[in-house]
Amino acid sequence: MCIPNLFQIDQKVVYPSQGVGTIISIEDKEFKNEKIPYYVIYLEVSDMTVMVPVDKAEELGIRPIVDAEDAHKALHLMGEEFDPIPSDWKLRYQMNLDLLKKGSVMDIATIVRSLYHRSKVKELPILERKLYDSALKLLVDEIAYSLLLPKDEVENRIFTCLETK
Repeated sequence: MCIPNLFQIDQKVVYPSQGVGTIISIEDKEFKNEKIPYYVIYLEVSDMTVMVPVDKAEELGIRPIVDAEDAHKALHLMGEEFDPIPSDWKLRYQMNLDLLKKGSVMDIATIVRSLYHRSKVKELPILERKLYDSALKLLVDEIAYSLLLPKDEVENRIFTCLETK
């Protein structure tokens, strides 16, 4: 079975539910008498290494780090007007969880923006707070890698943009 590699060794990637990682190797593992290629991804944020079958990477939402232009677009989105979000936290949580699973930088920025502004109105429920924290961390990490900036500087930029609305 020959599956083309979407990613290369040493490439930075985003694993939407886990964080930003680096492909440290591509290894074949035997499974049911068949050799299956796996990406071995080191996730710095959790100091964890995960193995993802090459043929499942796209399905799991693993993607390359965005370029600088898309990183700037995500930052710009933070300061834009937005439609009100549902007041039912369970509905909001499911909508945002679905966005996180899709995993584009704009989806992640949308989650951060909406939950940040919602938290200004009323304290977020615990599950939503965890989702917000995860999305913010992912956004900061990806933009920092994309723009080659320190993470604290990126976080300050995000909050500066959020406060403009």
